[in-house]
Formats: sequence, C-alpha cells, structure tokens
Amino acid sequence: MHTLPPARTYNQSHVARKHDRRRRMSIYWTWSYPWESQRDAEELDNRFSTMTEVRRVAWPAYETPEWDEANFLQGIAGTLELFHRSTLAFQELAGEATGHPVAVFQRVDQAGYKQPIDERILADTDTMMVFGLDHVLGQEEAQPEEVAAIREWLKREGTCLLLAPHHDVGFTDDMQQREVEYQHHGDPLVPRQQRFTAYMRSLMTALDVPINNKWGLRPAVVEGTNNIAPLTAFRDLDTPRLLDNVTTFNFHPHLPHYELIAPESDSVRVLGRQRIDPNRPHPFTEAGNIEFNALIWMPPADDRAGDIVMVDSTNFTTLFGGTDSLKNLWHNLATMK
Repeated sequence: MHTLPPARTYNQSHVARKHDRRRRMSIYWTWSYPWESQRDAEELDNRFSTMTEVRRVAWPAYETPEWDEANFLQGIAGTLELFHRSTLAFQELAGEATGHPVAVFQRVDQAGYKQPIDERILADTDTMMVFGLDHVLGQEEAQPEEVAAIREWLKREGTCLLLAPHHDVGFTDDMQQREVEYQHHGDPLVPRQQRFTAYMRSLMTALDVPINNKWGLRPAVVEGTNNIAPLTAFRDLDTPRLLDNVTTFNFHPHLPHYELIAPESDSVRVLGRQRIDPNRPHPFTEAGNIEFNALIWMPPADDRAGDIVMVDSTNFTTLFGGTDSLKNLWHNLATMK
C-alpha cells in the first residue's frame, strides 16, 4: 500500500518541543528572504541565481512540469526554495534519530516576519544550526539582545551551536584575482564576487569565535573519478565523535576555509581538513596551502557549557549529491552526547 507523504504546512507559529533527553534540532537561515529574493537580476555580483539561470546551467534537470512557472517560483526566490528543499533529507534523518521534528527559522521569512535568535526558539532547542547565507551587502547584524540570549543558552548543559558561514569569493578589488578564483571553482552560477555573511561574522565576533570564513575552494577528487577526496580527519581530537564512520564530506565547488585568527589549541580544535584541487590555480594554494579547514570544534570553556561546531551548511543539503559518509555525520550530530 502506497503511503502518502505528510501534509505540508506553512506560515504557522512554532510549536515548542518537549524535553525528553533527546536532541531538539533547529535550522536558522540568516538571510532576509525578501531582500535576497528581490535583488536586481541585472546585477552581476553578490546575489543568488535566478531559477532561470539554474535551469540553463543544470539543463535538463529542471525541465519537467513540477518546476515550471505554474508550480514553482522562477526568480531568485525559486533558488532560495531549492535550498530549503535540499535540507529535507537531513531533517528526515535527524527526526528519526531524535524523535523530534527539526524546526526551521529564517531571519526574515517569505511573509515578512522577522525572527531574531531569542528565547522563543532557543528554549526548546538543543542544537542550533545557523546557516550563514546572507550576503555581506545585506548588512544583517547580530543584535546585542541575540548575543546575550545565545550566551545564556550556551550555559545550559548539552547545547550545541553549529555555525556554518559560507564562502567569500572575490573579496578583492583586483579583477584578475577574481577571475582566477572564478576559474578555480568553475561554477557558472557563482559570480566573480559573492560574499557571505555579515550576520555570521558579527555573531562570531560577539561570541569570541576566532575564525574567519575565507575563499571559495574546490575540493580535490579521487584521481580518475568525480568522488571527493577523503577528509583528513584528526580523530584523536574528536571527543564528541562527530567523525565516527565519516570518511568524506560533500563535494561542493566553492567551500569556505575556516581561517583561524588565534592559534589552534585545546579550546579551538581543527577536526577535519579537505584537500584542494591541485589542478586549478588559486591564491590560497599558490601561498603553499594544500588543504583547508573544514570542521572545527570548540569544547565547553569557562561559563559556556555548550559546544560550538563549525562546518559548512552544504554538508546538510542534497543539492550537490550525498554519501553514506555524510549521513553518518548527520546521525553523529543528531545523537551527540
């Protein structure tokens, strides 16, 4: 007997989840959906692609009726909805592992409601996943009240703040370097300059997270295949066991390097590095680097009882493929002690 998928709901107030010792996970998109979706499509830089551009590049992947103008948004809004839909597989796995639905929030949603990170969404959340995909140009900023609420929440045992700032491509005025970066990542949907994320950077500064999201780097692949090269994992440092049965992350053409702006130490541990494509020149590799920081863990410290984890948001989406290894990462995060 065919089982129908659950009915879809939209634009309703959040229903709090009861505490039962299992993790309650929430996703927070840092963008203003109206600001991002209404960017001028004639602008070359610092905007998401329109659905028309996605269809042209990914042809014929989106040429079936469910993606036409009668059934799906065709502008930038359609691309933002692809991001939302791409996390459904993660939400399903996490829901099964925890017994709780994953709550999803946006800083400003489609209906224009603004939702800062405050006690209304922190009270029934144990793992808060902050997906930093607001463009720097949008000038989103973590407010003092939000920072205070997050600091207070992190005093609670068992909390985990996952910060996922995305890439910063073409941050220079040097047009030649922008072109080198563009040729390196090779994604025609990412412009010569696409800078993320003003909100996350302000939040990291306020929370004393000594990390900067930099570049947009293309991972190396296993020679002769399209499979991403194995992760360089530092399992002896991985006390929360995030990397149990995890050998690779997601292949994505432009992943951020999480640059440490303080020395690596017991309080800031790089748990995973990703090898960079050696066949595509880039300023970062020309400086002698062969890997970038892909997973960082900050254990509890001082009055912070909760963990801080940094890993890119594309590792929780299915837009760029997925692997069993990635599902193991999802499960490890969902069942983190």
